[in-house]
Amino acid sequence: MSAATVASHPSLEKPARAGAPSSGAGVTATDPALVRRAVKAAALGNAMEWFDFGVYSYIAVTLGKVFFPSGNPTAQLLSTFGAFAAAFLVRPLGGMVFGPLGDRVGRQKVLAVTMIMMAAGTFAIGLIPSYASIGVWAPVLLLVARLVQGFSTGGEYAGASTFIAEYAPDKRRGFLGSWLEFGTLAGYIGGAGLVTLMTALLSDGDLTSWGWRIPFLVAGPMGLIGLYLRMRLEETPAFAAEVEKAEAERPKVPLREMVTGQWRTLLLCVGLVLVFNVTDYMLLSYMPSYLTSELKYDETHGLLVVLAVMALMMIVQPFAGALTDRVGRRPVIAAGCAGFLLLSVPALLLIRQGSLLAVGLGMAALGLLLVCFTASMPSALPALFPTRVRYGSLSIGFNVSVSLFGGTTPLVVTALIGATGNMMMPAYYMMAAAVIGGVAVWFMTESAGRPLPGSAPAVERAETT
Repeated sequence: MSAATVASHPSLEKPARAGAPSSGAGVTATDPALVRRAVKAAALGNAMEWFDFGVYSYIAVTLGKVFFPSGNPTAQLLSTFGAFAAAFLVRPLGGMVFGPLGDRVGRQKVLAVTMIMMAAGTFAIGLIPSYASIGVWAPVLLLVARLVQGFSTGGEYAGASTFIAEYAPDKRRGFLGSWLEFGTLAGYIGGAGLVTLMTALLSDGDLTSWGWRIPFLVAGPMGLIGLYLRMRLEETPAFAAEVEKAEAERPKVPLREMVTGQWRTLLLCVGLVLVFNVTDYMLLSYMPSYLTSELKYDETHGLLVVLAVMALMMIVQPFAGALTDRVGRRPVIAAGCAGFLLLSVPALLLIRQGSLLAVGLGMAALGLLLVCFTASMPSALPALFPTRVRYGSLSIGFNVSVSLFGGTTPLVVTALIGATGNMMMPAYYMMAAAVIGGVAVWFMTESAGRPLPGSAPAVERAETT
C-alpha cells in the first residue's frame, strides 16, 4: 500500500512509516518535512522551465547568428523566436498525453519524466553544432530540441501545481502553492542574469563561438538534482486514496471525459489562465522589447528594470500566498483583475515617461498586480477539478489557454501597435484580459481552507495531536 493514504476505508487504518502521511477519522495528516520536500521538487522543475525561457529570450540575437546566418539580423531574430514559438504549439499535445497519464499512473512518475525531458531538451541545445559546421541540420536540431521542451512543459505546470496542492494542508495550500511561482521567477532571473553576466564578461566573438552554450549546459546538473528530489517523493495522498478506493488498478479515464465531462470548469480554467498568462507574458516577455523597440529605451537598463521587478515579486510572493489562505483566493484574484482594469493605462503612461524612476514605478505597479495571480493560481486551479481527472483536465485547460492567449501576447500586441499606431495597446490588451478574468472569478467557487474536490480534509500532522 502507498505511504500516502486517507482513512476512508477500514483497511487503510494502518501505522504509517516515519515521515509519511498518516490517517485517521477520514483526515489526511501530512508530515511538514515531507510537504517541504514536495514543494522543493515541484518548484525546481518550474524554475528549470523558466531558466530556459530567460536564457533563450536574452540570448536570442546570438542564437540567430549561430543557427540562422542569413546576414539579415531581423530575419535571424524572427527565425530564432519562430523556433521558440514552436514549443507553444506542442504544449497542448504534451498536456493531452501527460495529464491523463498522471491521473492514470500517478503524479510523481509523470513529473519525473517531464523533468528528464525538459533537462535533456535544454542540455541538447548546448551541444548542437553551429550552422557553419553542419548546415541546415543545425536549425532542424534546434527545432527538435524546442519541441521536446514544449511537449514536456505541457505536463509540467499542471502536474507541479497538482502535486503541491494534493500534498499541502488545506489551511496552508495558498502559501505552499505560491512557492511554485517563486521557482518561476527564480529560474527566469537565474537564466537572464547568467546571460547578462556572460555578455558583460565575454567578447562578441567568444559569446558567439562557445559562450552561448554554457547557460544551456547548466540545465544538465539542474535536471539531475530535480530528478533526484522528485524520485525521493511518495505519491500524493489524494491520488493514493483514489487508487485505494478503486481497490484495484486505477480505472482509465477517457480523454473525452476529461473534456466533455468538465467543459464548464474547463472554460472557467481557461478564463483564469488567460488573465494570468496575458499579464505575465506582457510584463516579463514583451515589456523589455517594448521599452527598447517602441520607446527607444536603453536595452541594458530595460532588462535590469525587469529583473529588479521580478526580484520584488519574489519577495512579495510568499506573503501574498499566505494572504490567500487568510482572505481567500477569489478576493485576491479579483483585486488583481480590478487593478489591471483600472491601473494598466496609468502604469503604461508612467512607463512612457522614459525616466528610470518612472519606468521602474510603472513596471513595479504591474508586477505587484501580477503577484495577485502568481500567488493564487497554483492553489486555485487544481481545486477546480476532482482528483480522478485533476491532472488531465488542468493540463488541457491550462495549456490550451497559454498557447492561444499567453504565448501569443507579444506577437498580437506588436501586430496591434503596427496596425493602429496606438502605443497604448499593451494597456488595452491587459484590460481586456482583466475583464475576462473578472467574469471567471465571479463564477469560481472559493477553495481556501477547504478540502480539494474528491479528497478528505488535509492537515499537518501536528494539528491532529
